[in-house]
Amino acid sequence: METAKVIKLGNGLSVPSVQELAKHTLAEIPSRYICTDQESVITGASVIHETVPVIDLGNLLSPEPITRKSELDNLHSACREWGFFRVYIYVILNTLLVENVKSEMERFFNLPMDDKIKYGQKEGDDEGFGQYFVNSDDQRLDWADVFYMVTLPHHLRKPYLFPNLPIPLRETMESYSLGMNKLAMILFDMMEKALQVVDTKVMTGLFENGLQSMRMNYYPPCPRPELVLGLTPHSDFGGLTILLQVNEVEGLQIRKEERWISVKPLPNALTVNVGDVLEILTNGIYRSVQHRAVTNSTKKRLLIDAFISRIESYYYHFYYNYKTHQLSIVTFRDPKLESEIGPISSLITPQTPAMFRRVGFEELAEKMRSAKLDRKSFLDCMRIGESI
Repeated sequence: METAKVIKLGNGLSVPSVQELAKHTLAEIPSRYICTDQESVITGASVIHETVPVIDLGNLLSPEPITRKSELDNLHSACREWGFFRVYIYVILNTLLVENVKSEMERFFNLPMDDKIKYGQKEGDDEGFGQYFVNSDDQRLDWADVFYMVTLPHHLRKPYLFPNLPIPLRETMESYSLGMNKLAMILFDMMEKALQVVDTKVMTGLFENGLQSMRMNYYPPCPRPELVLGLTPHSDFGGLTILLQVNEVEGLQIRKEERWISVKPLPNALTVNVGDVLEILTNGIYRSVQHRAVTNSTKKRLLIDAFISRIESYYYHFYYNYKTHQLSIVTFRDPKLESEIGPISSLITPQTPAMFRRVGFEELAEKMRSAKLDRKSFLDCMRIGESI
C-alpha cells in the first residue's frame, strides 16, 4: 500500500493526512486511531430524544418590554438548565452564504495534497493545515484533517493563511466570520441582561474586539467507523459555540442528567451552547455541558460549527460514516488576551460565593494549548482550592 503523505503539526510532530490515508483500501485501521474501551460510546437505548429550547432573536430585540422580558427569561432558563439553545438562521445568515460556505469548504479539501500543504502548520504554531492537539508520539489520533487560522482581529492574521486563501473561499469565510461575530455579541449582550448584571457591558467588554479564529474539519470515510473518533471528547473552552447544520441528518447529542439527548435537526436553525469561560464568568449559573456528534450510517452529514472560543477541553465525539465524508467549520470567539477571567463581581453574593479563581486569559490559553492540566478538566482546575 502506498504510504499516506505526512502533515506537520504545530508542536513539531508529524502524522499522516487522514484524508490521504482514507483513499487507500485499508485492511485494518492503524492502531493510533483506534479508540479504547473507555472512549467508546453506548448508543441506542441509552440515548433519548428531547427538544432543545428555541430562542426567538426577534423577541429578544423587541422594543416591547413584556415581549423582551419573556424571551430573556427563556434564554436564561435554557443556559441554566441545558447549556444549549437554538436560534433561527435567517436573522444573521442568508441561505446563499450557507451554501457558499459548504461548497467552498468542499472545494478546499478536494484540492491536491500539494496545494493544501502550502497552508501547512509551521513548527511551534497550531495555525494552518494539519491536525490539532497532538502532544505526544503515542497519543491516539483523531480521524480528521483540520485547517485552523485566526480571523480577528485582522492584525493577528498570518499573512500566509487567511489573506492568501483563494478569493472565493476568503470572501465567503470573511462574511461567515462577521455573521458569527455579530450573533455572538448580540447573545453576550442579552445574557448580561438576563443575568441582571449590575456592571453593564462587563461581559460584552471582555469579548468586544477579542480573538476570533476558525477551524475547518474534514472527516473522511472510514471502513471501521465504530473504531475511530473524529474529534476527541470535549466540552468547549471558550464563550459560546454556534453550530450551523447544513443538511438535516441527526447527529448532535447532549449530555444531560447523566443521559445522552439526541437532538433532531431543526430546519434553518443554529444551535448555540455555553462554553467553559462563560460558565466561569457567570459563577456557574450558566452551564458548559458535554456534547458529542454521531453520524448516520447511510446519510451524509455536513455541519458548519462555530465555537465562540479558541481552545477546547475534550468531551465530544464524532463517529464516522463509511461511505461519505463529513465537513464542519468551527469559529472560536475568545476574550481579549489581556482580559482577566473570573466570576463577574455582581454575581458573587454571600449566598453564592465565588466558585472559580481569577486568572489572566492569556495564561489560561497557554496552559490549555500545552495540555498542562494533569488530566483534570479545565473547570475543575479553575475552581477555588484547585491548582492549575
